[in-house]
Amino acid sequence: MTGNITERTRTTHVVGEGDDAITYDVHGDLATATAQRPALFLFAAPMDASGLETLAGFFGDRPVVTYDPRGAGRNPLGTRDITVEQHADDLHRVIQALGAGPVDAFGSSGGAVNLLGLLAAHPDDVRIAVVHEPPLAAGLPDRDAVLAVVADMKRTYADQGDGAAMAKFIPFVMLDGPVPDDYLEQPAPDPAMFGMSAADDGTRTNPLLRNMPATIEYAIDVESLRRLGDRLVVAAGVESGDTFAARGARSVAAELGVPVTDFPSHHGGFTEQPGYPSDPAGFAARLREVLG
Repeated sequence: MTGNITERTRTTHVVGEGDDAITYDVHGDLATATAQRPALFLFAAPMDASGLETLAGFFGDRPVVTYDPRGAGRNPLGTRDITVEQHADDLHRVIQALGAGPVDAFGSSGGAVNLLGLLAAHPDDVRIAVVHEPPLAAGLPDRDAVLAVVADMKRTYADQGDGAAMAKFIPFVMLDGPVPDDYLEQPAPDPAMFGMSAADDGTRTNPLLRNMPATIEYAIDVESLRRLGDRLVVAAGVESGDTFAARGARSVAAELGVPVTDFPSHHGGFTEQPGYPSDPAGFAARLREVLG
């Protein structure tokens, strides 16, 4: 089905209760999964399942699972910070609920970090894992500067709300290259530049900001991940340059002593976003090639 999107039956399920309720979707029939072509679990964070639907449609030859990460999409909202370990446990619970044996897994952005956490805690849950552009600071030479920017963003979120914090987040993740030592000395960007309001509505449920700083400061379990061998693929977009998440991918690969696998397009290359050209078909073809 490479290059063609397949429409098929999708069923929605929930694992857990209360604040631990996690919503996930199964595209196709899990009974068709085999050891050679297992179910494919596609996810990101804080992006919910809707952002993976296009990519899922290119894999009509196997069942595909998508889900809403904790605090996002159809799941309960909250205001507390969310840890990588919580996300990893949620992924494990979804995989166990499937009852379909080890899955192939593709995690992007914060989902890539959460996949690294899952692999360290539950390596037998996954046959092949593709970790796409994990935004991690630990292995970067500008680690302290990155974490200082994140801490400033969190303070802004607490004091001024969503618009002011997101106005700082957007140029940070678009920065091509290391974070300069004087980065925080520049004037705070105006939320209106990004079509957002500076008014504080009082809510503090933004899943992106709830995932920080835990996602970005997460330290990978090098020994556990090295034991996975070629079951672990670290990927970055060929158009991503030296943006933070791409640099995170290269730092993880360096720590593990593995090459970075090139994928088409950029950080959101598997999506279709107006005004932000990407390559979902090429991305899917590359993922299919990597999974074998």
